[in-house]
Amino acid sequence: MDRGTSEPVPAQREAVPGRIPLAVVVVGSSGLVTHWSSGARKLFGVERTDAVGRPVADLMPVHGALAGTGEDAGAGESRADGGDGWYADGGDGAGGAWAAPDGLDGPEAFDLVAPVGLGAVGGSPEPGYARSGRARASAGPGSPLDVLWWAYPLAGPGPERLLVLATDAGRLPGAGGIRPAFAPHTDLPGAGALAERLPDILPAMGPAAGGRIVEQVLELGYPVLEISHSERIPVTPDWGVPRYAERRSGRPRAAAHARGRGEPVSDHHDLADPRTDLEHAAVRERLEFLNEVSSGIGTSLDLERTIREVTSAAVPRFTDFAGTHLRAAVLAGEGFPDGPPDLTTVWHRVWVEHNDEPGRWDDTVPVGEAIAFPERTPFFQCMVTGEPVLIPRIGEELADRISGEFEKRDLRPLISGRSMLVVPLKARNVVLGFMVLMRRPGRQPFDDMDRTTGAELAARAGLVLDNARMYTHQENVADTLQDSMLPQLTPRTAGCDTATRYLPGTRLGRVGGDWFDSIKLPGSRTALVVGDVMGHGLNSAAMMGQLRTAVQTMAALDLPPEQLLRNLDGLAQRLGEHYLATCLYAVYDPIRSELRIANAGHIPPVLVRAADGRSRLLDLPTGAPIGVGGVPFEAATVRVAPGDRLVLCTDGLVEVRGQDIGTGLAALCESAAHPAASMDDACDTIIRALNTDDGRKDDVALLMARLNGIPPGHVAQWRLRPVPAEAPRARRLVREQLAAWGLAEAAPTAELLVGELVGNAVRHARTDRVDLRLVRTDVLLCEVGDDDHALPALMDTGHDDAYGRGLRVVSALAREWGCSHTGGGKTVWCEQTLVRP
Repeated sequence: MDRGTSEPVPAQREAVPGRIPLAVVVVGSSGLVTHWSSGARKLFGVERTDAVGRPVADLMPVHGALAGTGEDAGAGESRADGGDGWYADGGDGAGGAWAAPDGLDGPEAFDLVAPVGLGAVGGSPEPGYARSGRARASAGPGSPLDVLWWAYPLAGPGPERLLVLATDAGRLPGAGGIRPAFAPHTDLPGAGALAERLPDILPAMGPAAGGRIVEQVLELGYPVLEISHSERIPVTPDWGVPRYAERRSGRPRAAAHARGRGEPVSDHHDLADPRTDLEHAAVRERLEFLNEVSSGIGTSLDLERTIREVTSAAVPRFTDFAGTHLRAAVLAGEGFPDGPPDLTTVWHRVWVEHNDEPGRWDDTVPVGEAIAFPERTPFFQCMVTGEPVLIPRIGEELADRISGEFEKRDLRPLISGRSMLVVPLKARNVVLGFMVLMRRPGRQPFDDMDRTTGAELAARAGLVLDNARMYTHQENVADTLQDSMLPQLTPRTAGCDTATRYLPGTRLGRVGGDWFDSIKLPGSRTALVVGDVMGHGLNSAAMMGQLRTAVQTMAALDLPPEQLLRNLDGLAQRLGEHYLATCLYAVYDPIRSELRIANAGHIPPVLVRAADGRSRLLDLPTGAPIGVGGVPFEAATVRVAPGDRLVLCTDGLVEVRGQDIGTGLAALCESAAHPAASMDDACDTIIRALNTDDGRKDDVALLMARLNGIPPGHVAQWRLRPVPAEAPRARRLVREQLAAWGLAEAAPTAELLVGELVGNAVRHARTDRVDLRLVRTDVLLCEVGDDDHALPALMDTGHDDAYGRGLRVVSALAREWGCSHTGGGKTVWCEQTLVRP
């Protein structure tokens, strides 16, 4: 063809499609690659992940085609050093250099051979016209690369601004005289088939974008191979599909005619049955679609994200609307659904994806809706049979019938005239959910091949969803186990406020062996506990649960800290040789303002003084971990002041890989001393300062207690004689003290409770010591102590029994009551709720 003229091109005598492998590249408005096909990867040796986002001029010889798309800044510079790169002569003497694509063997110099620069039909160089060209590599260490390319400028609302097609001319025998060109597709035989086949050349896009690009390509000129001044061969993609029709019928007539004219013809120019080509292209397209979907879904075990990936993968390439429904048990992360679904099965619409106008589906089929599908619907048929349901076109009658099964919603405007395919999401032959797929009236309706493709898509999606479901179920089990092991602490007790944080490690899910606890003790005291079972996973969590229960039980007996750790160590040895844990046990007495602490191999706590804000690690006797055995435990007493804070944590917070633990402890002291508006803010400050390792493997347990103390004016105590006459005196003392505190309304109940407790103590005392104490906090605490070690108990009493009713009265009137051993006897206590105006 003479590029300088615009005379019409005569039609070919026979339709000879140029069946060649094609590279397809799409470029955005900034000149950066947005789509890089597998053919482009094979031709230029650059992976898709490396190509997308890079300037197209660095990857391909498309000189002169980048007007308005950020053409390479070096287009006006010439490369004289013979280095790597694409070299082009735009026809006006200007040279352009493009970086050599990755994957080529060794340094190669490229020269543009006879730049074509064609317009839509006649070769105008103005922007907005299609251009083509040919670039050839000079001889080098690697195989020479001879590239034919076609570039189409794109217009429209989408981000696409340039479509580039390219092929390796070296694979075409006798290609020396072949050049890329354009021609109106109507000038070629089989123009309708060529127009229908054009979408096979283009990248996979939605109907709107794909249709827009097809119209522009047809308007600008169909890509052809120009083999003579009058012969042009339309380019169609060769996806490597065997041409069975050609094998049966022999070589096409066009090839014979070409040979008769003495023209070089390769197998890529053979004529194939258009219908066979379309069938093979359709199969190839579906296989590529399924492969891309498989690689795009299941990137996460998060159930919600997996559902979105599965639904979005089908739109718009396979369908225009996709809605995913799952059984409630699957969505809740429960066990595997039991039995097939029926009319009572509740389904959740978990995600909807479509390319219609925004909001069209939101009111009628909202995401998150729970629904049981009626029996006479294709949805129910799919979920019961477990087989796809195909409706090529939903007519008005069928639309009315389907819509009539649903109360208070009109589906007819949404489904009328559409093609519908409902595919089940199954795993282990159990239906977990289903997908509703619909195509708009202007699109090719679903057929049997689409049903097979949809079923395969659903099968792969069902496997991915089942994996996500099992992972979600395991996470829920782990969370339930961990939550059941960790206490729900009361943030405020008598004279002590607490705040906690727990961060599960990442080694084995969310289950670990760290724990903390706050235990209410007699005498307004509070036990603060933090422990760490060595190891991770379910075994450690089970050990932690046993040890924590043991600590709770022994703390209720009011054992001294050192004795409690000794008993816990003995229990761990009896449970098994693998029971090893560290533990810190502290008892805070808010009346005496002191801490009694014992340590079993745990990191020391931090005490932050309220007076000056300074923090320090407490120097405590460090015993061996629980379970070692044969090592004594000692307790230390620490004086504290109201407002001081005690910080206890596990080593997961202060251990940093590659650093000494002392560095972490120093950081803990520094962050604990940072002023904060509340206890929760103080905990968050510590976590932010120390929990900086994203790959943290160990659990973190943090317990912070503000030691408020109880003012001396809120405590009253008396020594009583062990005689019956002291009971009336005790009631009088309590009445007078409550009046002085302004709590006269609580006196009647308090007198009755004190009278019963003092009466029991007088009856069972062995010496002259009976102690009575009132403590005013949020509640009124009454304690009565004597030297008898026998603990009282509730008893069944008959009509004639003279004793045994006192504790029943206490149990009925008090909010709580209890008793515990002391060094010299026992203490019986009760709490009374204070009703304030």
